Amino acid sequence: MCVVEVFLIAVSLALDAFAVSVSSGIAIPGFGWKQAVKMGVWFGAFQFAMPLAGWLLGSSVSGYIQAVDHWVAFGLLALIGGKMVWGALGRGAGEEDEAPADLSPRRLCLLAIATSIDALAVGVSMAFMKVDVWFSALVIGVVAFVLSVVGGLAGRRLGALFQRRAELVGGLVLIGIGVKILVEHTLGG
Repeated sequence: MCVVEVFLIAVSLALDAFAVSVSSGIAIPGFGWKQAVKMGVWFGAFQFAMPLAGWLLGSSVSGYIQAVDHWVAFGLLALIGGKMVWGALGRGAGEEDEAPADLSPRRLCLLAIATSIDALAVGVSMAFMKVDVWFSALVIGVVAFVLSVVGGLAGRRLGALFQRRAELVGGLVLIGIGVKILVEHTLGG
């Protein structure tokens, strides 16, 4: 997996955190740099840790399913991406996710877990690919941090429409990478 693919996966995974940050920036009075960085640290840390945990889980079973590993990677990425697309298209035009009322550690932890579950599944799929998992996890964590900070600070201006589009684009990118993996393994080798 090349650096560009890792970056695209990182951006796709961070779009949930970005969307939550945008809605937080909209909903929390006085949202500023301090709150944005706080969210970025939580989301970035979880986005870094989850692919590592997923990779460890996937590595433990990779020897048993090596013949179908590309199908597993495709299935996981397509499932995650499809869920994101479904969520983006299933929301009504005026609907938006409920934003958190505050940024307590408990609420931030729950949001960080919820927005990084996809990264766990991607980590599992990475166990079946030739990828430097530490580098990939670092890129995923840094991108999540940056997009969370940017999303929070821009939240008051962007609104729910952009949130929906970001989730749709992220889902489509994950599905596209899954298809690319499948095509490379079935046609290329």
